[in-house]
Amino acid sequence: MAAFLLLLAFFQAPDDLHAKLLSLIGGLPDLRAPLNARVTGAFDRPGYRVEKVVFDSLPKFRVTADLYLPLTGQPPFPAVLGVAGHSGNGKASATYQHTWITLARRGYVVLAYDPPGQGERLEYFDPELGHSRLSPGVNEHNNAGLQCLLTGAPIARYFIWDGIRAFDYLTTRKEVDPRRIAVAGNSGGGTQAALLAAFEPRLAAAVSSCYITRWKELLEGPGPQDAEQILPGFLAQGLDFVDYIKAFSPRPFLITSAIRDYFPIDGARATFEAARAHYAAIDAPGRVAFFEYDDTHGWSQPRREAAYRFLDAHFKGIGAEVREAPLQTEPESLLWATPTGQLATSFGSETIFSLNRGLAAQVYARRKALSVNSADQLRDLVRERLNVPLVSKTARTAPPGKAPAVLTSGVPKADADALRAAGFVVKAVDPPAFPAGRGGYAGAYQAAAREWLYSKTLTGQRAAELEAALAELRADPEVDPSRILLWARGNAGVPALVTAALDGHIPGVLLEQTVTSWFSITQWRLHQNIAEIVVPGVLQDFDLPDLAAILPPQSLFLADPRTPTGARALPTEYNKGTFFLIERPEDWPVPAAFGPWLQKGLQTLSN
Repeated sequence: MAAFLLLLAFFQAPDDLHAKLLSLIGGLPDLRAPLNARVTGAFDRPGYRVEKVVFDSLPKFRVTADLYLPLTGQPPFPAVLGVAGHSGNGKASATYQHTWITLARRGYVVLAYDPPGQGERLEYFDPELGHSRLSPGVNEHNNAGLQCLLTGAPIARYFIWDGIRAFDYLTTRKEVDPRRIAVAGNSGGGTQAALLAAFEPRLAAAVSSCYITRWKELLEGPGPQDAEQILPGFLAQGLDFVDYIKAFSPRPFLITSAIRDYFPIDGARATFEAARAHYAAIDAPGRVAFFEYDDTHGWSQPRREAAYRFLDAHFKGIGAEVREAPLQTEPESLLWATPTGQLATSFGSETIFSLNRGLAAQVYARRKALSVNSADQLRDLVRERLNVPLVSKTARTAPPGKAPAVLTSGVPKADADALRAAGFVVKAVDPPAFPAGRGGYAGAYQAAAREWLYSKTLTGQRAAELEAALAELRADPEVDPSRILLWARGNAGVPALVTAALDGHIPGVLLEQTVTSWFSITQWRLHQNIAEIVVPGVLQDFDLPDLAAILPPQSLFLADPRTPTGARALPTEYNKGTFFLIERPEDWPVPAAFGPWLQKGLQTLSN
């Protein structure tokens, strides 16, 4: 308990780096539940012993781990939290086993644990298929990560909390010196090492391999990576990779990098120089170190050996060279802490999805939209959350025109031409095509992530563009400003609904093939093609049905609405009477399919 109070005090200091970082992850869980740790098996090897461990990070949110214990030397030993990169088999990756075994032989206790979505913790494991419905690592992280953003609790907080509880477990072991516990990892493990360095004040040293760079070079190069590496507002707050190291100072921190990595080496070098200057300024020179090797991404032997030297120097006072001896790794199944190799089919476990689903229900039930006193107050919430500025009105230089108009977004050209043929002025504001994604990430995801880092969203940007276009239509001398309709298709429907709610005067809004609710995204286990409409923290304030409720009466038309997976949906989240549900058979032309909506723009022509 004393250690927990220290942790809280550490992060509650106002106006400092730690408080800023803490706010970006939505705070850490306030419940330090029992670990319920148990050893499920063990085996001995020359010089070390492996115990298979399961513990709870949060209630019923279980972590699978292997504890490597030296069999020679005098305890208590220094220890290392071994955090795995994006290996499908997590802690059991042969590369990582080389690190854990070598450290154990050198007199370190190592707790190597599976990250969520990897190893024995596949969160989308299908027992009938015998594998995850998503590929382990990146895809599992991003699927849950997008859902976590909507609640304002980024997925990184779960990774961080796993590490904090893993540290707690090490302190229960009599073999461990709690004053000499480090964290070390590569790639995704390098991410976790950097995050833990910033959030776990009890750590005595940190090693981050093939992750540390600088955002300037990363954005210019491969672009944003996994969801746990994206903290919304991080760049808006003026932060960079070096701030993880500053938050850890003056404790020893080692950066190891590959010259030909996709995490740019120039960024790594620049971050090290900035960190070195910081350590010198706080009178801790030499406590931040850098090692680079001319190879590609991965925890290769030279970088592993640099980690051993660094830990020996700071934990044992040894400055000798280290060479990793040949060793035999174990088959993955021998390292399983569960009988079946998966928590899903052994002990069961909560998942990040299930935890966030519950959190979303809590957040949604007390969202601010429920307590606002007027539509204008809700509009203020929308502008603030989505960063949509007020649009200056374009001055009309002529009397109002007589033609009805339609503002479209994401609508096929043939349909827009059909509207023109029916007598409408049409103005199209289509979403720009996304550049191709880099490094295996979808272009839409990377484009959205760039905005999140700067506390912006694609939805907010596109709503602002639609508002500006609406103002231009109202100033058009041919157009009757009271008879402008709005039609958007697919994901474009979300910013279109935002625009209509902010405006409050559009007589007919048609959303075709559009997801019905942000909340629904958090409740469906799987989703697809939603990154561009994700708004971090939005469920704390409002949802799409809240926006629909402030539209003019009988103005909303939903055509073929969609679930988060893209299947057809019934908009059960919407209050009855606030919308019309219509269908459009594939061979129906626009006037026949959407006659009731079009009539909203044509009705005054017959008066």
